[in-house]
Amino acid sequence: MAGPTTAAAERASRQQALALKAAAAADDLWQYVNGRRITASWRLIADRLVTMMMAAQLAAAQGAQEYVTQSVEELGGSSDPVGRVNPSAFAGWAADGRSLASLLELPRITALTAISAGMPEGAALQAGRAQLLRIASSEVADAGRSASGVAIASNRTCTGYVRVIAGGACSRCVVLAGVVYGSAVAFQRHPHCHCVHQPAIRGDRRPIVTPNAYFNQLSRVDQDRVFGVAGARAIRDGGDIFAIVNARRGMYTTTAYGRQVRATSEGTTRRGAFYQAERRRAVAAGQATRSNFRLRTPRLLPEEIYVLADSQAEVMALLQRFGYLR
Repeated sequence: MAGPTTAAAERASRQQALALKAAAAADDLWQYVNGRRITASWRLIADRLVTMMMAAQLAAAQGAQEYVTQSVEELGGSSDPVGRVNPSAFAGWAADGRSLASLLELPRITALTAISAGMPEGAALQAGRAQLLRIASSEVADAGRSASGVAIASNRTCTGYVRVIAGGACSRCVVLAGVVYGSAVAFQRHPHCHCVHQPAIRGDRRPIVTPNAYFNQLSRVDQDRVFGVAGARAIRDGGDIFAIVNARRGMYTTTAYGRQVRATSEGTTRRGAFYQAERRRAVAAGQATRSNFRLRTPRLLPEEIYVLADSQAEVMALLQRFGYLR
């Protein structure tokens, strides 16, 4: 089973190292922020922080053109770029389009706002620090991804890109592993995400690492860590990895079956798979018609199924009913 190209694996490793290095440098500078005079002490490090981050963004953007060329050649294609990627264009700006200097003011504002709201000085500084580390890591990684995206979009050999997940990826990234996107489709990412683009070309029929294949490569400990103990167990029981991960997007707590349970709103709208399956079940049982059906059963999360079920057979039946098994 083929994984990422050598170039993609090296690019992902380098980008992750640059992002972590930038976060560490930002952390070192944050130590000079004084909780009793936050703005004044911040001003002493603000310019150094912006300069450091711009250098890190530039480093992350550099090599994008060469990376895409190497990947295309590894895939058996002939690279055909239109123009050259300008790495400096990706430094000094945040992913949302604002200036980097403006974005980097947020941790200071967060700390000040927290103190004004009565939060202890130490906790307020920690809140600002955590935000700064997220910004530093994410903005450097985004600069590298943006440069790679431009290199792919401007290469006539490339038909799009495949998502390559980095080591330690979260469950949300894992379910996107191996998905092929058009060049114009934005790269989905979250804070601290280190996944990268890999060029896709016509005629490439190499098998790719699918979410299930990635899951099976993990140790049981890592499966439980990434997907949660119950989620990983449900996948090992044959559950749909996409349904299990996506269910957590709409997670909430409600009362059902005489107790508090964790459920999800995912798939429960009129067009949702769970809603439609429950409607078919109710109509077949003569409990409702298509027009007067109302969904009253909460869609349980896998962990609640394991708590409520009395046997493995019931576990499998409930996993199927709630849409985690096909």
